[in-house]
Amino acid sequence: MKKIKTVIVLGKGSLAINIAKWFKESPDYNIICIVPVIPEPTWTDSFKDWAKSENLPIITSGDYGEIENVNDPNWKIDLCFSVFYDKIIKDWFIRKCNKILNLHNAPLPKYRGVQPINWALKNNEDKHGVTIHEITPGIDDGPIISQLEYSIYPYFDEVRDVYERALNYSWMLFEQTIPILDKIIPKEQDDSAATYYSRKQSNRLEERQNFTKESSQ
Repeated sequence: MKKIKTVIVLGKGSLAINIAKWFKESPDYNIICIVPVIPEPTWTDSFKDWAKSENLPIITSGDYGEIENVNDPNWKIDLCFSVFYDKIIKDWFIRKCNKILNLHNAPLPKYRGVQPINWALKNNEDKHGVTIHEITPGIDDGPIISQLEYSIYPYFDEVRDVYERALNYSWMLFEQTIPILDKIIPKEQDDSAATYYSRKQSNRLEERQNFTKESSQ
């Protein structure tokens, strides 16, 4: 008999909702709880409200450290999946997960860190991507599970345009990856090709600071 795997979803917005819904409807997974980004952004659907409508347990603080019984030495989870979650995952929690994955809006190892779409447009890239990778104690540097690249057009694309495109490609990548997850051998990232941007550098984005050039002025 096939084992039903326990799963926790961390994150925000419509993509986190679609991913959690996929796990909820799958006969192979059982959602233990969801951990939304708090405060939730107002420009996308509420992950917390969706979970409430589905009667799923919610960590209302948005802190994975407050998951029920998480500090019990015997507590384990089969899979933790992060979708644009806003907190660094500590090593103590990573070790409690049989698998812990993140969906990052960039073609790793390029554009580790925050606002990867904004930086790609600022740097006049003609390609961007989405990556599912293992979470490690570092920032977006874990082994890659799967990846998809797509075209972007800095001469007319707004950040908002690429973000919407990224959501569609992220969903496609998720749907193609999770059913074969146990067969995939993760690939280490090439650190020599890595780029990283922190929150402290965001003022350098100038006209690419927000979703549109107009709102960045």
